[in-house]
Amino acid sequence: MAIELKQQLKLSQQLVMTPQLQQAIKLLQLSRLELVTSIQTELEQNPMLEEEFSDFDELPQEVRSEEEFADEAPSERSSDTETVEAREASDLDKIADVDWQDYLDSNPQTGMSVIRDDDRPSIDATATRRPTLQEHLQWQMQLSPFSEEEKFAATWIMGNLDDDGFLQATVEELVRQSGALEEDVESALTKIQALDPAGVAARDLRECLLLQLDALRLKDPLVRDLVENHLVHLQNRDFRAIAREAGVTIEEAAVAANVIAALEPRPARAFGGEDPIYITPDIYVYKVGDDFHVVLNEDGLPKLKINTLYRDVLAKNRDVEKGTRDYVQDKVRSALWLIKSIHQRQRTIYKVMESIVKYQRGFFERGVAHLKPLNLRDVADDIGMHESTVSRVTTNKYCHTPQGIFELKYFFNSSINRVEGDAVASESVKEQIRKMIADEDNRKPLSDQRIAELLKTRNIDIARRTVTKYREALHILSSTKRRQVG
Repeated sequence: MAIELKQQLKLSQQLVMTPQLQQAIKLLQLSRLELVTSIQTELEQNPMLEEEFSDFDELPQEVRSEEEFADEAPSERSSDTETVEAREASDLDKIADVDWQDYLDSNPQTGMSVIRDDDRPSIDATATRRPTLQEHLQWQMQLSPFSEEEKFAATWIMGNLDDDGFLQATVEELVRQSGALEEDVESALTKIQALDPAGVAARDLRECLLLQLDALRLKDPLVRDLVENHLVHLQNRDFRAIAREAGVTIEEAAVAANVIAALEPRPARAFGGEDPIYITPDIYVYKVGDDFHVVLNEDGLPKLKINTLYRDVLAKNRDVEKGTRDYVQDKVRSALWLIKSIHQRQRTIYKVMESIVKYQRGFFERGVAHLKPLNLRDVADDIGMHESTVSRVTTNKYCHTPQGIFELKYFFNSSINRVEGDAVASESVKEQIRKMIADEDNRKPLSDQRIAELLKTRNIDIARRTVTKYREALHILSSTKRRQVG
């Protein structure tokens, strides 16, 4: 059969996401900081957009520019000259009578107040950046007797330290990578391990703890024996096995374990990680009387408007070239859609938060223990939107409530059945597990099975494996590792 080309008409429907719709969806799921960054980018790229400020006529007379005053008619200025001079003379007399020290003390926000040294922030609080572990070691290395060959080897050693301060390469690998002599690498490693923080450049936990014992000059043979030979039992807090193998009493093993527990298993903890990023809530929920009020936080969000100059180009000038007119129309259309999308985003967040407050009123009044089961469908049906829209709205959005600052996702919880009655929220169960473990006897910690039994006495039907999952989500160790002796 011959192959031939044919044309065929076909009528079909399909869902197409326009660029404007894609932009609206993108804005909906952005965090507050990402939204501000996106708006600033649009302000730079779209000349039709500009940030809206207060009208100039609304500004106080005192902040009007000198240029505006210079533009006034000479007759107007000359007619007011005598009045201005008389006012200035009167003001000078008043200024001379002011006790400036009392004024400064009573107005600490003037920027000229006398600040005592005790009220000033510490040097640590005003530092621009914390030093990294490598910078801290290099500074000490400059003050230590390192030869040039050892400095070269030390550079490779510091480059192979992980975020916890452990060396992630063997001496043989360092020799092969750097081309330095083996004795220089070993000598440099020994000297680096003697630097601060104690335990840095160790190759495993055992060596890290032994280096710290050497730095503290602890010579207790039992403590060193536990680190060298019984580290596994120590991690499991199996004091009976330690006492049996080391030939000591359980109490002596517990005392030695407490000494080891005071050591730092991650020597670079103070240098690792990034500076904290403080959360700015997107929404505030205030309780006024018996009602809760939702307020959007729009501080710092630029207010956008269309540039009047380009708008007049489209409205008045008919002689503008077609290419220019098309470009301006396209940019104006894009700017209008952005402004509309931002307003729609704010309205959607407001509606979702109002619905959450309605469903979780007990939480806002009395705390986590009164959190109810809630899913996206409940809120979506309540506000007449799709679940995916609610999901995007609650992503990376935070709310300031009378109970603290929470992510909007926090209010959506799976349900745990009660023995009798309605279900309870999973976060509420987690909070009860956390309080049980916080109040337990350290010598007889609660097992997961025991916690499940205690929760059933509180009318919560939960399996042991679910308790284990929630405990691990709370970053709480198992009962065997929480046990204390003595």
